[in-house]
Amino acid sequence: MDDRTPHHPDVRTIPLQQVLEALVDPVRRSIVRQLREADADIACGSFDIAVSKSTATHHFRILREAGLIRQHYVGTSRMNTLRDAEFAEAFPGLLDAVVDAERNAPASARRPARA
Repeated sequence: MDDRTPHHPDVRTIPLQQVLEALVDPVRRSIVRQLREADADIACGSFDIAVSKSTATHHFRILREAGLIRQHYVGTSRMNTLRDAEFAEAFPGLLDAVVDAERNAPASARRPARA
């Protein structure tokens, strides 16, 4: 294992509350949707999200700690994978419902509110 690869919790040990808190944010739901729709892993800097690099890093950490994504390095790029199969086993139907709702939401509902 690469020393740079972060810890990934066992999805079966993640409380539902932590998962729901991770998915409440529209940026994180967008990341999950993009991963679900992708044909391959996606590098952190390649997502279509309108946040700073440090804010994106925060969102990726929340998703990883909630068991939703797995991160690994390919060269200098940190790649992201949706832990779809593991997640479906632990929380059947949850990701399907969240991704479907995200796809069908009006664009204004998918953007974070501006202060």
